[in-house]
Amino acid sequence: MTQLRVLIADDHPIFRDGIQAMFAVTPDIVVVGEARTGAEAVTLAAELRPDVILMDIRMPDYSGIEATRQIVAGQPDVRVLIVTMFEDDSSLFAAMRSGARGYVLKDADRSDMLRAIRAVGQGEAIFSPAVATRLMEYFAEPGRSTAATEFPELTGRETEILELIAAGYRNADIARHLVLSPATVRNYVSAIFSKLQVAHRAEAIIKARKAGLGSGP
Repeated sequence: MTQLRVLIADDHPIFRDGIQAMFAVTPDIVVVGEARTGAEAVTLAAELRPDVILMDIRMPDYSGIEATRQIVAGQPDVRVLIVTMFEDDSSLFAAMRSGARGYVLKDADRSDMLRAIRAVGQGEAIFSPAVATRLMEYFAEPGRSTAATEFPELTGRETEILELIAAGYRNADIARHLVLSPATVRNYVSAIFSKLQVAHRAEAIIKARKAGLGSGP
C-alpha cells in the first residue's frame, strides 16, 4: 500500500496528538514530522519532502499563510492543506493565494478530514462544506470581482493586506493577524497606497470595497 506522508504544522500539542491518534488507525497515512512554528514548517518541508502538510494559520514567528507561500515556492510538489478554526474571507482567500490546495476547519469530523487529506494528496483541491458554502456565497454576490483582476499591480501579500484594510483592520491588527512587524506593515501599506494612487486610508478602503474586497457598509 502506498502511504501518504504527512507533516503536521500546528503550535497546539493537543491538536497534533489528536491527529496522530487518528492516523495511528489509518494505514494509508503516516506522519513523518511535526512543526510548532511557521519557520519550522518551512525547514521540515524541505528536509522531509512530505506529500501533504496540515498547516494551521496562526503560529509563532510567522503565519501558516507565509509558511505556505515559502513552501510552495520552493517545493511545488508539496501540497498544503490549511486546517484552522478561522473561516473569515480574508483568511480563506489569503490561503488560496498562498498556494494551499485545500481549506478545512478543525471541527470537521474524522471522515471529512481524511477525505480532504487524501484528495489533496492526489492533487485535488478541496474545501470543507462550511468553507465551500462561503466561497459560493462570496462569488454569488452581485458585482463581486477578484482582486487580481482589479489590482494586477499588487503582489499577493499586498492584495492580502488591502483586503484586511478594506475589512476595517488597522495596521496593528494586520501585524498581529499576519504575524508581521508594525514597520513591515507600514511599508506594505505605503506601497499599496502608491500603486493604487490614493492619498489616504479611507480612499483605499472605498476603492477596495468597490472591487469587492473586505466587508461592511
